Amino acid sequence: MFAVHLVAFYFSKLKEDQIKKVDRFLYHMRLSDDTLLDIMARFQAEMQRGLGKDTNPTASVKMLPTFVRAIPDRSENGEFLSLDLGGSKFRVLKVQVSEEGKQKVQMESQFYPTPNEIIRGNGEELFEYVADCLADFMKTQGLTHKKLPLGMTFSFPCWQTKLEEGVLLSWTKKFKARGVQGTDVVSRLTKAMKNHKDIDVDILALVNDTVGTMMTCAYDDPSCEVGVIIGTGTNACYMEDMSNIDLVEGDEGRMCINTEWGAFGDDGALEDIRTEFDRDLDLGSLNPGKQLFEKMISGLYLGELVRLILVKMTKAGLLFGGKKSSSLHTKGKIETRHVAAMEKYKEGLANTREILTNLGLEPSEADCIAVQHVCTIVSFRSANLCAAALAAILTRLRENKKLVRLRTTVGVDGTVYKIHPQYPKRLHKVVRRLVPNCDVRFFLSESGSTKGAAMVTAVAARVQAQRKLVDQVLALFRLTREQLVGVRDKMRAELEYGLKRDTHLLATVKMLPSYVCGMPDGTEKGNFLALDLGGTNFRVLLVKIRSGRRSVRMYNKIFAIPLEIMQGTGEELFDHIVQCISDFLDYMGLKGVPLPLGFTFSFPCRQTGIDKGILIEWTKGFKATDCEGEDMVDMLREAIKRRNEFDLDIVAVVNDTVGTMMTCGYEDPNCEIGLIAGTGSNMCYMEEMRNIEVVEGDEGKMCINTEWGGFGDNGCIDDIRTQYDKEVDEGSLNPGKQRYEKMTSGMYLGEIVRQILIDLTKQGLLFRGQISERLRTRGIFETKFLSQIESDRLALLQVRRILQQLGLDSTCEDSIVVKEVCGAVSRRAAQLCGAGMAAIVEKRREDQGLEHLKITVGVDGTLYKLHPHFSWILQETVKELAPKCDVTFMLSEDGSGKGAALITAVAKRLQQAQKEN
Repeated sequence: MFAVHLVAFYFSKLKEDQIKKVDRFLYHMRLSDDTLLDIMARFQAEMQRGLGKDTNPTASVKMLPTFVRAIPDRSENGEFLSLDLGGSKFRVLKVQVSEEGKQKVQMESQFYPTPNEIIRGNGEELFEYVADCLADFMKTQGLTHKKLPLGMTFSFPCWQTKLEEGVLLSWTKKFKARGVQGTDVVSRLTKAMKNHKDIDVDILALVNDTVGTMMTCAYDDPSCEVGVIIGTGTNACYMEDMSNIDLVEGDEGRMCINTEWGAFGDDGALEDIRTEFDRDLDLGSLNPGKQLFEKMISGLYLGELVRLILVKMTKAGLLFGGKKSSSLHTKGKIETRHVAAMEKYKEGLANTREILTNLGLEPSEADCIAVQHVCTIVSFRSANLCAAALAAILTRLRENKKLVRLRTTVGVDGTVYKIHPQYPKRLHKVVRRLVPNCDVRFFLSESGSTKGAAMVTAVAARVQAQRKLVDQVLALFRLTREQLVGVRDKMRAELEYGLKRDTHLLATVKMLPSYVCGMPDGTEKGNFLALDLGGTNFRVLLVKIRSGRRSVRMYNKIFAIPLEIMQGTGEELFDHIVQCISDFLDYMGLKGVPLPLGFTFSFPCRQTGIDKGILIEWTKGFKATDCEGEDMVDMLREAIKRRNEFDLDIVAVVNDTVGTMMTCGYEDPNCEIGLIAGTGSNMCYMEEMRNIEVVEGDEGKMCINTEWGGFGDNGCIDDIRTQYDKEVDEGSLNPGKQRYEKMTSGMYLGEIVRQILIDLTKQGLLFRGQISERLRTRGIFETKFLSQIESDRLALLQVRRILQQLGLDSTCEDSIVVKEVCGAVSRRAAQLCGAGMAAIVEKRREDQGLEHLKITVGVDGTLYKLHPHFSWILQETVKELAPKCDVTFMLSEDGSGKGAALITAVAKRLQQAQKEN
């Protein structure tokens, strides 16, 4: 028993001594956590350099855009070919992907050798060989005369400008075929395939093996957004935000970046980490000074590193009694598979003895323990370095998503990771130690990167087909110049019909006289009360106008109009309005003060005087009964009488558009047009009295309230109305009416978007084909969301959050499509508004007999004010369709309430002038 303990003690002491000896010799290969965190920070900085347009040329980590913009969503289906060139073997694969909830992938594959004379010979011969192998596989599988999409895994650094194109930057590993660097490998293979007339292949995607690995794993786990290869070579890829990739146009969505991390340190950034053994290995490689990080990590080099260390230790008399063998001095005699075998848990020492003996050495027990520990240090350093770079990528992902804690999956492939008994455990442990705020799942790619290339191709085919369908929908909203000119000319014709006595009643653009016959001249003064009714809120204002300085001070209070009042009886509506006026007068201490009042009433009215307005029809959701056909001023006076608390002098009833024009006209005498682009849409302008046949008199001008929202109610713009416009119209309170307004105003744009999203979801193009209850809800998609989603400052992640608030669980790709839909709908609205405005300004120019017109348009409305692009598109459209008019757009800061007070003031001034005359 004592003897057993003695032997055990001796062996334990021997092992301890040998480990200490090796540790001393390989001191620089053992990396502390602080060193790894430092390497991680260096790699993060190098990634940033690789992504920058100006810094990329000198960056060692090239961060190559792959143009893979989406991961599988499990709706992919069809038959695809894939080939994988880049390792010790060349593989061709047929992949059958089926959907319908089965999520099934069937594969047939064939391996072909990659002889040295091919991979180090002439480039043309290399691609002819690949084409011959592909043709052989297709014949074997009975796939000749059948057109199939193909994905190509090409495991070398390539510069891509699209998914199906890649210019080889440099060969790595053992490949050295001449005349390929700097050329497009897809074109080279396509050319070689032309020799085989019986095969028809369409190369849809060129991907790196790392990207293939990520895509393979992502098919089974949609959380996978990182791919890592630790095999013959090493590399990583991950999904980066487009807004961070300077090398590619566009900010929307994400794109997979192939880091090509094997070249990290080629600029000297890792010189303090590299050892004499790394330098010796590099000098003896095919590409000295390149892929220095890879040479410390990957399977092609780990065995050779171990061999070089053993040679040095033997020379120093630390191993094999200082006796060398010719095999130990022969490059490539120790491979990574030997390193893995020597590190096996139980049989490791026996394997070590056998491997060393086969090298012509006579190892002692102590030698075997020492050599095994050398292998451990070399492979552990490899896992540590890999973990540091991977931790940098995970940190970047977490920061991009602005998360405190990241949950993600890393897809992994490669012989080192797969066959080395300790490697995965070591890698996982160090990654979790370096990034404790990341929950990482490591997913082993069982089918290799070749299946990944087929998945990229399947995704590309799906995205291509989906893109085509989405584009067909968006094309309906893209108006040609010819169509816009048509809208302008039809609007012009309708304006003329509305002004003429014979056609006025039949015109869709009502051209209502407002009886506002003058603009402010700066002499107006006094205190005025103004009311503003036109939406869900009602405003009461006290406006104090001081003459001379053009000074206006306003005090106002906003009151809500509940839905039951909006859609109740007329009497209830006006009683509510008078209650609000009473509250305001109490609040301001003005009860009993006789004040002139201007009433902004933003609905179509036929006026027979400035203080007489007969409601033609309700719009914007109002449905109060017993109002249409009645004089709104009389109804207000009756309600004031019923309350019997105060009396007011109602001087003018005006439309909000007229109020906007008057507000801006007070500041700019050139302002003769008013535009509202908000909840509703309307326009007014100063017309020559001689052109207004429905009003007596030819002298001077009068403001015409066009009520252009009804343009097209006679079907004249049906050629540009879409099925979505018709659905919105049919579901509205006034079907068949206000068609132009329903294509241009804030009340309806969000609803048009909602109808499009429902249709795209039904086609399986959005939200995984699932129409949520929220999406079915009318009015959920308010126009303010369009403004937010289209904001240039808004990252796609924030768009997703807005959609999540609406109960729409969107992917990154969904968010891009939603943003495009919003853009198409709002752009068309702005262009249609611009075409209508062009008709007006051209009419004013021709009426005045001018070669060139200079005019100002006063504008108000939330759509114009808050939407990031609406105002600019509208202005550009006017410029294009009315080139002889110099139009200035002036924003009305104080709204239509101030305009009502100004109209009242102008009316009072004109009344006074009449009396004096």
